[in-house]
Amino acid sequence: MSARSAQLLFHFLTAWLVVENAGVSVGLASTTLSLKLIHRFSDEAKALKFKSETNGASSWAWAERRKRSMDYYRVLLSSDFQRQKMKLGAHYQLLFPSQGSKTMSFGNDFGWLHYTWIDIGTPNVSFLVALDTGSDLLWVPCDCIQCAPLSGGSYSSLDRDLNEYNPSDSTTSKHLSCSHQLCESGSNCKSPKEPCSYNINYYTESTSSSGLLVQDVLHLGSGSDDTSKNTSVQAPVIIGCGMKQSGGYLEGVAPDGLMGLGLGEISVPSFLAKAGLVRNSFSMCFNEDKSGRIFFGDLGPATQQSTSFLPLDGIYKTYIVGVEACCIGNSCLKQTSFRAMIDSGASFTFLPDEVYEKISEEFDRHVNTTRSSFEGFPWKYCYKSSSQELPKLPSVTLMFPLNNSFVVHNPVFMINGDQGVVGFCLAIQPTDEDIGTIGQNFVTGYRLVYDRENLKLAWSRSNCQDLGDSKTMPLTSPPNGTQSNPLPTNEQQRTPGEHAVAPAVAGRNPSKPSAASTRLISSRLCLLRLLPELLLLLNIISAFKLDTGIL
Repeated sequence: MSARSAQLLFHFLTAWLVVENAGVSVGLASTTLSLKLIHRFSDEAKALKFKSETNGASSWAWAERRKRSMDYYRVLLSSDFQRQKMKLGAHYQLLFPSQGSKTMSFGNDFGWLHYTWIDIGTPNVSFLVALDTGSDLLWVPCDCIQCAPLSGGSYSSLDRDLNEYNPSDSTTSKHLSCSHQLCESGSNCKSPKEPCSYNINYYTESTSSSGLLVQDVLHLGSGSDDTSKNTSVQAPVIIGCGMKQSGGYLEGVAPDGLMGLGLGEISVPSFLAKAGLVRNSFSMCFNEDKSGRIFFGDLGPATQQSTSFLPLDGIYKTYIVGVEACCIGNSCLKQTSFRAMIDSGASFTFLPDEVYEKISEEFDRHVNTTRSSFEGFPWKYCYKSSSQELPKLPSVTLMFPLNNSFVVHNPVFMINGDQGVVGFCLAIQPTDEDIGTIGQNFVTGYRLVYDRENLKLAWSRSNCQDLGDSKTMPLTSPPNGTQSNPLPTNEQQRTPGEHAVAPAVAGRNPSKPSAASTRLISSRLCLLRLLPELLLLLNIISAFKLDTGIL
């Protein structure tokens, strides 16, 4: 018998078994469907398996497993480990810093970035870290040689002193050795037992952090921002003991440390996902009032839009997306496609030179206000304003594949003088790099989901409420793309530029159907369920006739 005939016969027997074992009883009586379960290493399963090997290796393996040998249990255990790695059941749906999910911006006092309080070590010590999706390492000032001032009096926005980390004071800390797989400087060590050093140079000129890598615990919460009701979680992570900072970090941009949220193995999201604590995803939300949220494990609502991350030199190194076109008002401009990094550590947005000029000129054409310049401001497209409110401005929209769109709700920033608002500027800067940067000013008012499992960026309009409260917003997308039916939330009800719609009022449940109609529906559903198997069986028989001529 030919190989094709053997395959057809196998499919024929499989389809026959499905129909034969279905135990169908169609009529007014209740319908029951049943199937026999067969273990994959049983004799019955072996009988259904066509031998493709010409030697006896396959038969030997089956015999060994049948004897409940070590090989048998090894194969079963290996399969279980694979299922564990799939992370189908993470321990927690959402995690956030132990002091709450809230983030905050202190404006120019701290470099316009967003920050959150975290707790590290045992006993725990608090740090106000900047949030940066453009880098990987979590580092804090530690055994300082050259660090930014930590006294609260050095910063007008703070009402307390900042802390310095001392690994020797934490009972759960230990230095990372040069032999560790995550020690990038290991090749420069004299001994594999030496402490592993790190040195990170950031995008901003002359800005860096260096020191030693330490293993310790990061304290997180699961529940809501009501810390009295939280479940406390201690997650092992690698921390940079930042002994020496330079550039912007000495000037107060991140005086108490920085949490890298990138795709690297050493980032906090990577550690949480590998430990099976949460799904490999996190969200950040930036509100108009400079507040925000961060949640680990958040997959976002079902209504969100999304676009895929792009690799850089064949590797997914950071969160890069591809913009297909830029639209100013109703005008979508040609040749405005570009790649950009989504970087929460950047306050403003930078676009490749040619794209910048086209967008800026089109924006300027729609603004009915006097163009101006302000001393000390590097922005090219600025305008005078005699009102405390902004004039009507055109919308800026980024178009992504599959017609997904991202509307930038606040592409400008106000300029204040002694008498109040004196003007505003288009908050975009040019860059001579091929890859631009989408900074915080473009993503304000959005809940951004960094779905690392599926390598996608997703977004939805949000007022950055507490996702830990399941009554406020659905926590994750329904499985397999199905739509859930929760009560409408603010995010689901509101359309940009329109008023909120009141939640729908539920009507009375329909009366129960009669028993006869229930049985009739069940019988018809049974036939419908069997239809694919019956069609498969007919197709196989027809193909078998053509191939063998024996049926």
